Parts: sequence; structure tokens; C-alpha cells
Amino acid sequence: MTGLLIAALVVPALGALVVALLPNASDRGARIVATVFAAINLLVVLPLGLDRGHGRFWTETDHSWVPALNIEFHLGVDGVSYPLIVLTALLTLLCCAYTVWNVPEGGSGRTLAALLLVLEVGILGTFLALDLVLFFLFFEVVLLPMYAVIAGWGGEDRRPAARKFVLYTLFGSVLLLLGVLTVTVAAGTGDMGELAGGNGLSRSTQYAAFALFAVAFAVKAPLWPLHTWLPDAHTQAPTVGSVILAGVLLKMGTYGLIRIGVGVTPLGAHWAAPVLGILAAAAILAGALICLRQTELKRLIAYSSVGHMGFVLLGIATLTVTGLQAALLGNIAHGLITGLLFFLAGALKDRAHTGNLADLGGLRETAPRLAGLLGFAAIASLGLPGLAGFWGEAFAVVGSVERGGGLWTTLGVLAAVGGALTAAYFLRLLRKVSHGPAGPVVLKLSPAIAGPEWTAWAPLVVLVLAVGLVPALVLAATADPMQALTGVLR
Repeated sequence: MTGLLIAALVVPALGALVVALLPNASDRGARIVATVFAAINLLVVLPLGLDRGHGRFWTETDHSWVPALNIEFHLGVDGVSYPLIVLTALLTLLCCAYTVWNVPEGGSGRTLAALLLVLEVGILGTFLALDLVLFFLFFEVVLLPMYAVIAGWGGEDRRPAARKFVLYTLFGSVLLLLGVLTVTVAAGTGDMGELAGGNGLSRSTQYAAFALFAVAFAVKAPLWPLHTWLPDAHTQAPTVGSVILAGVLLKMGTYGLIRIGVGVTPLGAHWAAPVLGILAAAAILAGALICLRQTELKRLIAYSSVGHMGFVLLGIATLTVTGLQAALLGNIAHGLITGLLFFLAGALKDRAHTGNLADLGGLRETAPRLAGLLGFAAIASLGLPGLAGFWGEAFAVVGSVERGGGLWTTLGVLAAVGGALTAAYFLRLLRKVSHGPAGPVVLKLSPAIAGPEWTAWAPLVVLVLAVGLVPALVLAATADPMQALTGVLR
């Protein structure tokens, strides 16, 4: 199994290289080759969950990389990272397959497919890395490819949106690097296994490092009030860029907060938990209220991510097993549902040439299947029981109440109110888009859903149902790592 850890990074990297070297004349063939490499990598990462071993991590590989600086090429997988690894490989495959038939204007489809594979390397490396310096390096790999995807294939205002994404991300990266240096210098190692539970770190060092980590990961997630780059990036990004951005790239921030923030600096996490909880509740309410005012489809979905990430942060802030498991479920559910929402929003925008909600009314009259899929994704995102979005939000509230005390109970109540507002803005979305008489734009759009679209959307629909009915698909192997993360705080 250790060879699969290396292969999970080598396969997409090799695929990106092969695709980049193919001649311009074989553009569509290059996109097919990228899809094949993405499919192979999904087959590579799936078996990582079969052999769960008996240690803290199911599978590990550890090689000395830079001995003079005590930096190791240390990779591993456990119940916290495995669902995110599979989600990354799946969404990359679906996006590469989507580009075979749907290439946005602005550049070569071959280059876009190669960039998707490079993004996969960076995101998977982040989820696999067990050394702080290695984590930072993979964390940074995604910056330039995502900038290129937005700036090269985005909408009319793509370049300002891409620059804003880079500026915010670089700000977070500087803080992350300072946090990594603070920990590695103080402890003499960056190995997360040796640093587990804050081993070798004083209380003051953990406080300082956690503050740096929290802001850095809040920018990437993004968590309110550091979220302002997200709506512009999503609105301007091409469909596949939005899917990867919302589906897995944002999860690098919340995953880092769990793996490093809570795992390496637990005293800092405990110290800052009330502030994180307050910010989470504010994000849930602010995101919902902003969504109620949105008039553009992709922008509304982008702002909805602020609220959903607020529920994830609330679960993390509780520092309870229930809350952390809610955060993991929320991450996966958001990746599946919002990925589907952006696929559908892209299909609507491609057909209607507008994302204005007022122009899309009456969709069910002319394109009932498309309207039905949008309705399914919307009610899944608002947290309908039986679908994937319910569990993470519900148990984030339960975890907050379980934490006890007036503050946490109040935060749980505010989060529940935010959940009701989430239902309100998604129902408003469906009323504006699906109902009413069909306007001129909607009357002209093609109602048929093409085969490639079904190929990209069907797996997400099935998984939204599966995770909603059987949340153990995500949580089956998380009890032990969650106990390890929270045990040091007891």
C-alpha cells in the first residue's frame, strides 16, 4: 500500500506532463488522455482505504528528504484524510471528462486539462502530507494553476478576480509559513506524528502558532470575514474551475485546521475555540443574509459556501468528537453538493448566456429535467434529512450544545437559525428560476441534457443520496483519529 501513496502523486503529475507535451493539433486527444490518467488515479487511491492497519495511520511512507533541515517526505492516510482524497480524485476525473466535450473560450483545452491534473497533485499532496514543510509545499502548488484556470478561461472580469485570489492566498501563505517555522524551530522537527498533541511545544508557542495557522487556513477555506475573494473567483471561473475550487480546494483550509491546528497545537485550539465559534456563527448568518440579496446564480452559490464552511468551522471549534465528525461530513457533503450545483449553474449559463436569476424564470416549463436536478441539488444544500447536507449541519449544532455552557448553546441556536435562513434563500432561488412563466431567454435554451453532462453529474447525485442515507460511508473509520485529536484536551 505504501507504493500507492507515491503513485497517487506520480500518476497525475506524469499525466500533466504527457498532456502538456502532446502537439496542439491533438487537443481533444490530449483531453481524453488527461481523463484516462485521472481515472487511473481514482483507481489508485480507492484501495488506500482497504488496509486500515492497527496504528494511527492506515498506511505511511517516510523517507529522509533534506536531512540537514530534518525535513522528511512523510505521507500517510487515515480516516480524516481518506474521504477527501477520494473526493479529490473523483472530482478531478469528472472535470477532466467534462472538458472532453465542453471547453470554455479563452485558451487550449489541452492546457486546461493539464492544469486540472497539476491541481490534483497539490490537493492530494496536502491531504497526504505528514510533515509540516511538505504540507506547506503542496499547499502552495495549487496557487498558480488555479490562477491560470481563472485568468485563462474565466468570464469578462476574470483577471481582476484571479489577482484577488492570488493576493489573498499569498497573504495566507505567508502566515502559514510563519506558523510552520514557529513550530519546527521550537520542536526541532516538522513531523506531525512526533508533534501530535503539541508534543515538544510550550503553551505560548502553541498559542502563537495556532493564531497564525487559523488565519492562514481561514483565508483558504475561506471563513468569514476573509471570504471576499471567493464570490469573484467563483463568478468568473469556468465551470470546472468552480467545481474544483468549491469541491476540494476550499477543504484544504478546514482540513489544515483539523490536522495541524487541532492536531499539532491543541492548547492553542482550546484557547481560541470561543472566538472561532463566534466567527462560525457569524459566517452562517452573514452568508445566509447575503444570499437572500443575490441576483446572480453562481454568486449566490459562492456565498452559500461561506455559510456551509461556517458550519464546518463551528464543528471544529467545539473540539468534541461529534463536532469534528460533523466537520468532516460537512466537508464531503459540501464538496459533492456544491460541485453538482456549479456543474448545473455552468450548464444553465452556457445555454442561456446569463446567470441573472430574473432572466431564468420558468425553467421547469422548458427544461424540466434540468430544473429537477437543480431542485435536487438545492434541497440537498439546504440540509433536507436523507440527503448529504443534513448530517454535517445538524451535528455541528449538536456538538455545540454538547460542548455545554451558555456561549456554546447560544451559538448552536444561532447556527440553527442560520440553517432556516439557508432554506429560505435556496427556496427563493428555486422560486425565481424554476417557477413562473418562461422568459425569452429560457424559451430559447436547449432542454436536452447531453450524455457527457449526465456522466459528470450522475455520480454526484448518487453520492449525495448515499452519504445522506448512510453517513457511515464517511465516518466509519473516524472514531479513533477523532479520539486522538480530542483526548489531549481532557
